Amino acid sequence: MRIIVMGTGGVGGYFGAKLAAGGADVTFIARGAHGEAIRRDGLYVKSFQGDFRIHPARCVADPAEAPPADAALFCVKLTDTEAAARALLPAVKAGADIFTFQNGVESAETLDRIFGKGRTVPGVAYISATLGAPGHIVHSALTPRLEFGEFNGERSGRVEALLKACVAGGVQATAVADITQALWRKMSGLAPMASLTALTRAPMGRLRAEPRTRGLLQALIEEAVAVGVAKGANLAPGDAALIMAAIDGLNEAMRASMAFDIENGKPLESPYLSGAIVRIGEKLGVPTPTHRFFYDALAVWEKGASRKSEA
Repeated sequence: MRIIVMGTGGVGGYFGAKLAAGGADVTFIARGAHGEAIRRDGLYVKSFQGDFRIHPARCVADPAEAPPADAALFCVKLTDTEAAARALLPAVKAGADIFTFQNGVESAETLDRIFGKGRTVPGVAYISATLGAPGHIVHSALTPRLEFGEFNGERSGRVEALLKACVAGGVQATAVADITQALWRKMSGLAPMASLTALTRAPMGRLRAEPRTRGLLQALIEEAVAVGVAKGANLAPGDAALIMAAIDGLNEAMRASMAFDIENGKPLESPYLSGAIVRIGEKLGVPTPTHRFFYDALAVWEKGASRKSEA
């Protein structure tokens, strides 16, 4: 399978490398020092489950220079969606399918507007991985897995093809019949963790152990689930307890990627996480005061800022 990875960060870098290790013909899109390091030394993955390197690794800075592909894994930050999608257009004009593994619940809708209705297959990625250095992905927590599927639940040929490539690469992957439910389940855990770890700078172990911050986490989860229920995402109020239980099982040092973004002065995905919960909740008449607080409190860092400039 010929695959383009658009967004060779923690998510795209890790899963793209695993697919390449399994025999897929992978082209990574990466610019600057990161891209130079991949072209020179390959893509190195440091993982608590075992390190590995893809070398040589095909990497181009401009998606238009990528060879024809069967599929593109779209893994850029939500803040870069529009620009990255338009840059990818020349590379997929021959008909490559788009599999989005971005956060949030609105990615596929945005990409369908750019690539054309029905071109995008929505998916969910579970992994804690970051770009440690140019050409160097650090996988620090969670057993990585992918969930993806058509909105109508069909086991389409393109879904089966990516599933086969995942199996060959040793990637735990599932073709799910209800991808909307899967998107909202992740959203109901990720948006709370992202907002809480970013604003407090604390890891999940401390946040869970302190009764007051645990109460905030619980409120964030319950609000997100309530919005998902109202949205018709096949969630139930009782799912909040299941999501909290899953978070309780995470590594104590776990922090969402948005916590690393705020520390490094990068733009935040908060408008598409807690911000989306607030926005969708308002349309459906569901109160989301806790998400509103975190979304508003993070507003000063939303566009990113140099820590040095704030000294």
